[in-house]
Amino acid sequence: MATWQEFQQQAPHISALFRRRHTATGNLCFLGTLMKDGSPRISPMEPWMFEGQLWLVGMPGTTKFADLARDPRFTLHTASADPKVTDGDAKLSGTIHHVDDPDQQKRWLEDMFERTGHDFRGEVFEQFLAADITSASSVEVADDHLDITVWKEGKPEYVVRKH
Repeated sequence: MATWQEFQQQAPHISALFRRRHTATGNLCFLGTLMKDGSPRISPMEPWMFEGQLWLVGMPGTTKFADLARDPRFTLHTASADPKVTDGDAKLSGTIHHVDDPDQQKRWLEDMFERTGHDFRGEVFEQFLAADITSASSVEVADDHLDITVWKEGKPEYVVRKH
């Protein structure tokens, strides 16, 4: 499983597109989890890249975190309101693990404050989750074709072109 930093090195095209779309939507993505009965759930999520990791952090008691506590598998998809996908989109899949490091959480909160002005400094997040990425893909539309870039852990990115 790859950290965000490892993913960027192994899948530079997809990670750059993910980062661009993530930034363009004010950090909004959609998180796919599995409910108790195995059905899929889609929830809004604002993931953060910090210290080489992709972090999924949020309000305690939400159903998405209950889902992840039961089953750590996830999919994270960039948000787009463009049906023609002119700026592309990307999705990542993997698993999460809880990080219980108060010093790292404090640094993350200070970084978040510097980047956004949201002042949660001094708070402790019960759900401080780092993502391990196992696969990813991106889609880009150009002229008369669709390029799908695919990455799976341990393999290089490759492009599938559809006309």
